[in-house]
Amino acid sequence: MNGVVSMATTSQAYLQGKQVTESRALVAELCRHFYSLGWVSGTGGSITLKVHDESIPKPQQIIVMSPSGVQKERMVPEDMYVLSSTGSVLSTPTLKPYPQKPPKCTDCAPLFMKAYQMRNAGAVIHSHGMESCIVTMINPNAKEFRITHMEMIKGIQGHGYHDDLVVPIVENTAHEGELTDSLAEAIKAYPKTTAVLVRNHGIYIWGDSWINAKTQAECYHYLFEAAIKLYQLGLDWSTPTHGPIQSVKKLHYGDSNVKTRATIGGNGADPPHRCVVLDIEGTTTPITFVTEVLFPYARDNVRKHLTATYDTQQTKDDIKLLRAQVESDLKEGVVGALPIAPDEAGKEEVIDSLVANVEAMIKADRKITSLKELQGHIWRTGFENNELKAIVFEDVPQALERWTDSGIKVYIYSSGSREAQRLLFGNSIYGDLRKYLCGFFDTTVGNKRETRSYMEIAQSLGVDNPSEILFVTDVFQEAVAAKEAGFEVIISVRPGNAPLPETHEFKTVTSFSEI
Repeated sequence: MNGVVSMATTSQAYLQGKQVTESRALVAELCRHFYSLGWVSGTGGSITLKVHDESIPKPQQIIVMSPSGVQKERMVPEDMYVLSSTGSVLSTPTLKPYPQKPPKCTDCAPLFMKAYQMRNAGAVIHSHGMESCIVTMINPNAKEFRITHMEMIKGIQGHGYHDDLVVPIVENTAHEGELTDSLAEAIKAYPKTTAVLVRNHGIYIWGDSWINAKTQAECYHYLFEAAIKLYQLGLDWSTPTHGPIQSVKKLHYGDSNVKTRATIGGNGADPPHRCVVLDIEGTTTPITFVTEVLFPYARDNVRKHLTATYDTQQTKDDIKLLRAQVESDLKEGVVGALPIAPDEAGKEEVIDSLVANVEAMIKADRKITSLKELQGHIWRTGFENNELKAIVFEDVPQALERWTDSGIKVYIYSSGSREAQRLLFGNSIYGDLRKYLCGFFDTTVGNKRETRSYMEIAQSLGVDNPSEILFVTDVFQEAVAAKEAGFEVIISVRPGNAPLPETHEFKTVTSFSEI
């Protein structure tokens, strides 16, 4: 089948057909537009996209790519290279008279191919926009660009307003082709990213389609410009409040402009913490709120929720997750697991079997993604209808504000879904506390009692050493796992929490005011 597809897409008839012709014209049009934005001036920068064809699987679709060394504002469809899905040249531009240079395939081609192969991209943009260059120079030692609590973050695939947007930064080389390996490593190390910055150079951005790539490129450049302007104003773009950069003390340039951050704790012997990661149940929030309010609400409203939203895509996705989990449970003989009726059995039978399984999962207090996703969606309705109001301990808001003002980034790691976490902190009895939070982690990064989960979080936060992260939890097994990953750990002792082993040796607090 692949051979048939390959022959079809490489035939002259196909290369001269409507899809390829329109794609060539589109790339030329985008290059002219990007020139007006300052992204591809001086013949630099480039764009490439896959020729969309419903009859051809995306990985086998051919590629149109703008050439190197050409005035981007004067590009025409005939200037384009056409490549196979594996990167071999199928069609070259026509030769133009002096002073035009002979056509040359861009040195970026191997980098574009990495995005196509590793992320199944539909289009890739390489920009030399000034913002994307300068933002990598603010801190010459930074391996990442980070920004949070900006509206345009919502334009980046997989991100929301409250998320910490992280873009890896790789070092520049004399020739662009030499960047291929470092770009591939960054793509692999940051599975959520849709862009890679190149220091003192520019950025590579990809998306599912040219529209998606273009939209994200516009958002990235906006966010870079915002960060630069905030920096000029002495404001910290990487914290939720965007307050003054008062907690970051710059050392003299002889020390490579290293930054030291405020320390959590009252004496100089404490390790410097750049981030705090908080558990919820028993740490920021009474266990009773979860066990006596949230869980019963989800249990009592699961049938109503499924019935009302059965035909929505979100609930279809929830049901798909639950089916997969129940199938696994049945194979493993999990108590309470019952077969879920097939779709052909009808809505009522499907819902009946789903409710039975969900009730058993809630009763067993299972920490599984399928249950947490559904609960989060049920709780959202409760919060939106003012039927729920989240309780947090009174010392939590003050601590969040104090840490944020000190330049320390605060994250949540809970077995509840990220949506449920946002709902809880966005609808607390003390108001919306999300302005103090840089991001949310749930069980999609791993089980909370496994060391590798915390190693994954450390990679996501981009610290030089895991000891720069303080993890606060009420669960001994979670504390052990985090410590094994190199985190500093404090155990929260709150009313109703489970007793700790007598020889646990962890520091404990009864209030965040002690941290």
